[in-house]
Amino acid sequence: MGPESMPASAAFIPTLDVMTNQSPAGGDAAIPKNTDKKKQIIGGIVTLVTLVLVFGIVFPQFADYGEAWDAVQKMSAIALVLLLVMTVINIVVYVWPYQASLPGLKYGPGFVVRQTSFMISNVIPAGGAFGLAVQYAMLGSYGYGAAETTAAIGITSTWNTFVTLSLPVFGAFGLIAIGQGQGSAYALAAIGLVAIGVIIGVFVLIFKSELSARRLGDFGDRVVTWAFGIFKKEPGFDVSRWVVDFRSSTIGVISEGWLKITATNYFQQFMQFLILWAAVYAIQGGAAAPVTFVEAFVAYAFGRLASFIPITPGGLGTVDAAITAILVAFGAVNSDALAAVMVWRALTYFPQVFLGVGTFLAWRRKQSKTA
Repeated sequence: MGPESMPASAAFIPTLDVMTNQSPAGGDAAIPKNTDKKKQIIGGIVTLVTLVLVFGIVFPQFADYGEAWDAVQKMSAIALVLLLVMTVINIVVYVWPYQASLPGLKYGPGFVVRQTSFMISNVIPAGGAFGLAVQYAMLGSYGYGAAETTAAIGITSTWNTFVTLSLPVFGAFGLIAIGQGQGSAYALAAIGLVAIGVIIGVFVLIFKSELSARRLGDFGDRVVTWAFGIFKKEPGFDVSRWVVDFRSSTIGVISEGWLKITATNYFQQFMQFLILWAAVYAIQGGAAAPVTFVEAFVAYAFGRLASFIPITPGGLGTVDAAITAILVAFGAVNSDALAAVMVWRALTYFPQVFLGVGTFLAWRRKQSKTA
């Protein structure tokens, strides 16, 4: 799902004090040891209200859950098997971007860290601090220090953001290629190309030399200071320092593995889309379906942007609503669109959440035995 938050149980919270101690690889992990309970409670309330609004009020306005469930039940056995196979593949490849960002990480440990992180960040309201703490502790138990872990998390997060932002651009070009591109599609494609070019240019400057990275950071500081000045406030962070630190901690991995990092992140996102497309294709009755492959991709690409709105963990509800609405706009029957998105959400969310619970408990059990 994205980018990467469980109602916090009393049994879970105390373990963080243990997990945030010095890692075996040496050095204190610069991770949060305490979380703001007030923010956690507010986040939980906002999440609950949003989910009630989306699933209890918004969806029933244009689609009937009963009709959507009927559509799901009409899927063929072959379609169900295909969806299950693709779900397994999606779970398998979900680890690859993490491995690409942390050279030497074996698949088994990477699977444990990645699935546990997915479970926490996609279930806990405002669970970012928990997710970071667990990742540092887990990777520390596998012999990785704070610097390596910070670099891996930074690279994974940065590339995931870049890939997610670039998907609508590919969607716009897809619409143009099949003759459905209107003025807005051409404009988006042009703006997107420029934006991607700027982002790539920024990365080139960051990794060209420390001097160019510092100059870029200084420019960022001036922009941020100006923006905060409008509201007569002082920025609480140093862009220049962040840019230089990011460069120094990631340059070795990125310079040698940027292609693998990029390819694995795109492939992981594409697998999630294929599950949505398989559901749309099966529920709409095959090749004669009103929504085409490209249109479904556009719905997925733009729907994923809703995950950047930090209302619910993993964009639960908000992303679903966006994708459903776009599928309907492309001609899908309301109940069919809702059914397809429900299948997509179920197959890309619940299996990994359950796996994450299992990997976390297994890791804790192993740690207790070796303590």
